[in-house]
Amino acid sequence: MDIVPWRRFETCVNRYQGDYKVKEFFCAEHFRVMAFAQLTYRESLRDIEVCLKAIGSRLYHMGIKSPVSRNNLSHANETRDWRIYADFAQILIAQAKALYANDTLALDMVSTVYALDSTTIDLCMNLFPWARFRTTKSAIKAHTLMNLRGSIPEFIHITNGNVHDVKILDLLVPQPGAFYIMDRAYLDFQRLFNLHQERAFFVTRAKSNFKCKRRYSNTVDKTTGVQCDQTVMLTTHYPAQHYPEPLRRIRFYDAERQKRLVFLTNNFLLPPETIAQLYKARWRIELFFKWIKQHLRIKSFYGISENAVKTQIWTAISTYLLVAILKKEFRLEPSLYTILQVLSVSLLEKTPILEALSQKHVPIQTQQCSKQLSLFA
Repeated sequence: MDIVPWRRFETCVNRYQGDYKVKEFFCAEHFRVMAFAQLTYRESLRDIEVCLKAIGSRLYHMGIKSPVSRNNLSHANETRDWRIYADFAQILIAQAKALYANDTLALDMVSTVYALDSTTIDLCMNLFPWARFRTTKSAIKAHTLMNLRGSIPEFIHITNGNVHDVKILDLLVPQPGAFYIMDRAYLDFQRLFNLHQERAFFVTRAKSNFKCKRRYSNTVDKTTGVQCDQTVMLTTHYPAQHYPEPLRRIRFYDAERQKRLVFLTNNFLLPPETIAQLYKARWRIELFFKWIKQHLRIKSFYGISENAVKTQIWTAISTYLLVAILKKEFRLEPSLYTILQVLSVSLLEKTPILEALSQKHVPIQTQQCSKQLSLFA
């Protein structure tokens, strides 16, 4: 909690009057309790209450001064504006982005590479009717733009499950010279042309019914898996009006999966092998979604209202970012998974955090008493 920028956090609280007429259990303590729940893998409000009561004499180490009951925490999740924690997460994103700016990519590229995708979190229709997705199902989506240099999410937007992925392109502010890697769900030529006009590059896959007219074919080395590298023009009426300029079409054969992939991009300078490697790097955002679903509490929720669900998701994201910042600022070698595992069993201990995460073997000290017989011979 020492690395949390609390003054910036108070700015977010004051922006939405989170502590207005609150006499105890302020937003800062609310965030600490939610971070505790994430780091120790608590499953419910009762679970959080019982664990905090068991270590009540040590809560001051984490800055928790008010008594934490299930009712207090439930009321805070329902009434504290979730935008407080969403805005604070954006502050942490900017901080993490600066720390990971000099990390190297698997590809030898100077440009910034982003992966854009979404993950769906299923909800019960009877408990979460506000997140209606289908006739008998509720869900929410977390649309994420992740910087592949350090795997830091730079843009997150949470919507109901029925919001199509392609609409998120309208919310992005394209960075000139950056690459945006997307799957076929984002294939909208009007929106892609807007990216092109902003001088940003995109790499996506073509659908099976994609129609075009070939203008030129470049020579390729088929031993690399690239089968063709073409300059094409769209021929279908509306797509041709929405994207009136040439596109680059690359057909690649993935020997590992034994599958042919067709890529579309507006970059004509990079080798076709690099374009294929860029799209392959997009799978890092899939691994990110899998990681946060396994190691953060965003599949079982502590409340059923929209405010409670979004509060829990944003505090989970903030916790992930704090661990990522901790890893970089202290130059820790263990992975984020290892750090989370160590923190889950060492919270509220007096052991210095660098010592706890050093992974050095510490011999177990046993006190020998001459009058005490050994229980285990």
